[in-house]
Amino acid sequence: MTKIDKESVIGITALLVHAANIDEIYSDHEKNLIKNFIKSYLKDEDANEILKKAEDIEHNSNQLLNYTNIIKQNSINLKKDIVEHLWKVIISDDSIDQYEANLMRRICGLIYFPDKECAEIKLKLLNLK
Repeated sequence: MTKIDKESVIGITALLVHAANIDEIYSDHEKNLIKNFIKSYLKDEDANEILKKAEDIEHNSNQLLNYTNIIKQNSINLKKDIVEHLWKVIISDDSIDQYEANLMRRICGLIYFPDKECAEIKLKLLNLK
């Protein structure tokens, strides 16, 4: 697993919160999926505290896509993991609206992640449901 620093995890978590909020329903299930992401990178940190910081950033920032720069500079494996977490959050409510699909297209474009791989991840997760 690629090691990323705490500030980067908080920024990426803010993106996940944004993805969760885009359909205007931010469920406990989505929060738990996001906490699982946090725990996968920061085992020794308080996931609730990190989530709260990320929610504050997301709430106060219209420049959220700046956080894609953190991701863009990392390995394809890290990008794949983040795209997978984003899709998990988006499909957790069993629907993908046009805003969520558009957000994923924009993020993948900004982090130079192949559309084909993004679609494969989405299909894999939908088939697991």
